Amino acid sequence: MRPRRPRLTLLAVLGACQAPASGSSGFSSTPEITTVPAGSTGDTAAVDSTGSSAGGGSAVASSTSGESGVGETTQPVLDVGTMPDLGDGTPVGCQGKIDLLFVISRTGLMVGLQAQLVNAFPKFIETIESKFDDFDYHIMVVDGDDDWGSYHCNNDCPVLDCKIGDKCCEINTEPPEKNGEPCCGVPDDYPCGYLDVLPDCETRIGAGTLFPAGDYASNKLCPIAGGRRYMMKGQADMADTFACVGKIGVNGGGKLGEALTAAMQKNLNGPGGCNDGFLREDALLMVTFIGGDLGGGNLESDGYAEDWANAVLDAKHGDPESVVMLTFIYPGWEATDQIWKLVKMFPYNKVDDTGMDDYSPAFAEATTLVETACAGFVAPG
Repeated sequence: MRPRRPRLTLLAVLGACQAPASGSSGFSSTPEITTVPAGSTGDTAAVDSTGSSAGGGSAVASSTSGESGVGETTQPVLDVGTMPDLGDGTPVGCQGKIDLLFVISRTGLMVGLQAQLVNAFPKFIETIESKFDDFDYHIMVVDGDDDWGSYHCNNDCPVLDCKIGDKCCEINTEPPEKNGEPCCGVPDDYPCGYLDVLPDCETRIGAGTLFPAGDYASNKLCPIAGGRRYMMKGQADMADTFACVGKIGVNGGGKLGEALTAAMQKNLNGPGGCNDGFLREDALLMVTFIGGDLGGGNLESDGYAEDWANAVLDAKHGDPESVVMLTFIYPGWEATDQIWKLVKMFPYNKVDDTGMDDYSPAFAEATTLVETACAGFVAPG
């Protein structure tokens, strides 16, 4: 039995970060990237692990099986099937504001889920644009570590000619038939030229993803408008931009709880912070997790579900009903995943246990919870 951690133990660890000026991505003097679409500075895996029983946190709602067969749906006391009269379509409670946060694992266990994940990106945006047409929304992706790119590729830059089996490559040579293959698995488009000019935010856990690099990653600077690290309603080529930032690769960690905690901090969301303006006090927050988190492991977060839940509650003025949580697990893996436990601590939550063949149906169902939560949301102050 692991000892219980005190409340909000992670907050002291994360500390303050240096960040670019407000409205700036931090990229100022970088080499030219020919793959970035014009107007990029305009104005306008199997799951790592899964969870234990809920406890030690906010109100936990009862669980019922969803009629659609998508998987387990945990519903709040307020009946989702009886929607309040929203008038002209703009919810009265949250004034039509929602901050959508996607927290995605970067571990090698995500390799087998890349096709499903890539296929889900346009469906996520289609749901957002149709369900929240009257909303003022923000969309941000954060990954599960504070590293950038692929460790082996970074070491091999700028030549990228090191091979597995050579002294220059630290990859395990088992199986032997891998000998002679490139130590960096993406030599043709890996952006070595950016290693020396990466801004601090690019290696800050909890900061919005802007430049994914590595195996299965976009390997380019994504064209988010306004120099921000999150997208806003009206973003040009929203689906393609979201897919760009969402393809974060498989060469890192799965510290999803730690990344969530960091993304909630005022030093990242305040003026001059990496995520300046993303998290709004008068907006509902929806968090979607792709991947699990054991908590306390080498590739997983420090702390436990209670710590991460407290960080969210602190950011949302202690109101668990101002948050909607969504996660995906394989059936029977609940005993070890701290993300599952975290999600179940919030009354508006959705857990999909269908094996992650398709992420989009569960996301669409979770947005129904957003509509319900939004109607009863009371902004602080």
